[in-house]
Amino acid sequence: MTLDILYFAWLRERVGEPREVVETNVETVADLVAELVAKDERYALAFADMSSLRVAIDQELTDFTASLKGAREVAFFPPMTGG
Repeated sequence: MTLDILYFAWLRERVGEPREVVETNVETVADLVAELVAKDERYALAFADMSSLRVAIDQELTDFTASLKGAREVAFFPPMTGG
């Protein structure tokens, strides 16, 4: 499957780009993260503390165990606060 991956805030800085298109066969968000981390050290840095990250699939907030079946977009971002 082809996924549009979006990175926000400090994740974008660590990965070095705001978005990328990835061709993958993984089943879950966690599997996608593992694949990215294995690909390059900059992803290992970006995803080093998973507890400080949030994820959305096709603009719906979810968790890292979520299935990617039928997904088109995955967005990674830090927790948001009001203000």
